[in-house]
Amino acid sequence: MAERLKRSGLIGELSAEFAGTMILILFGCGVVAQVVAGGALTDPEGGLGDHDSISWAWGLGVTLGVYVAARLSGAHINPAVTVALAVFKGFPWRKVVPYALAQTAGAFVAALLVRWNYTEALAKADPGHTIKTQFVFSTLPANGNTALPVHEWGAFRDQVIGTAILLLLILALTDMLNSPPGANLAPFVIGLVVVAIGMAFGTNAGYAINPARDFGPRLASFLTGYGGAWRDQYGNLYFWVPIVGPLIGGVLGAGVYKVFIGRFLPTAEPEPTGRVPAPED
Repeated sequence: MAERLKRSGLIGELSAEFAGTMILILFGCGVVAQVVAGGALTDPEGGLGDHDSISWAWGLGVTLGVYVAARLSGAHINPAVTVALAVFKGFPWRKVVPYALAQTAGAFVAALLVRWNYTEALAKADPGHTIKTQFVFSTLPANGNTALPVHEWGAFRDQVIGTAILLLLILALTDMLNSPPGANLAPFVIGLVVVAIGMAFGTNAGYAINPARDFGPRLASFLTGYGGAWRDQYGNLYFWVPIVGPLIGGVLGAGVYKVFIGRFLPTAEPEPTGRVPAPED
C-alpha cells in the first residue's frame, strides 16, 4: 500500500505531466515539420502550407496528451493551466513549479525527437537552420511572415486573448457543476477547442497558448543549431512573449469564467439527466 501511494504521489503526477506534454509536442511540432520541410522540398515558394492539418494535429495532440496524463495528474500539460487552477481552483501552489518544469521537460524531449527525426529534411529545406524553419519548434509573430506587420507587442496581445479563451473553455468543460461532456469526452472536446483557436487565432503569433509548448522546443532548437531561436524575424528578443502572455491570459480567462458563470452555478452537483430520483426514506 505504501509503495502504491508513493507511485501515485507527486512523482507520478510529474511523470504524467512529462509524458502528456511529450505526446502533445510530438504531434504538434511533428506536423509543422512535415508541412514546412515537405512543402519546401516540393514547392520552394510554398510558405507554411496546410494550416488546417497543423490545427487538427495540434488539437489531436492535446486530446491524446490529456488522455495519457489525466488519471494521475489531471493533465494540465500547460503551465498556464496549472497557474490558473492554482489561482481559482485550489490547486496547491507548491506543485506549480514542479508541474511547469515537468511540462517543459516533456516538450523539450519531444522537440529533440522531432528534430532528430527530421534531420535530413530540415537540412535540405533550410541548410543554415534559420528563421525559415525555426517555427517548426517555436512560435514567431505572424509565423515569421514579414509581410504581416505583427511585432512582439501585437503577438503578446494575441497570446493573452488566445489563452484566455482556452482557459475559459477548459473550466467550462471540466466544471462538474456546469454541464461537462459525458462519457470521458472532455479531452476530445478540449482538443477541438485548440483546433478552433488555431483556425481563428493562428495568424498573429502561431497560437502557442502554452509556455512549455514554446520554451521547451525553442531551447531544443537552440541547442541543435538554431542560433537565432530567442529572437524573431525582426531581431527583437521574442522568447518571453509566449511565456508571459499565456500566463496572464490563462488567469484572465479563468477569472472571466468565475465571474460570469462559476459564481452563478448551484453549489451541489446536479443530478445527471434522465436519472430517476431516489425515494425519500
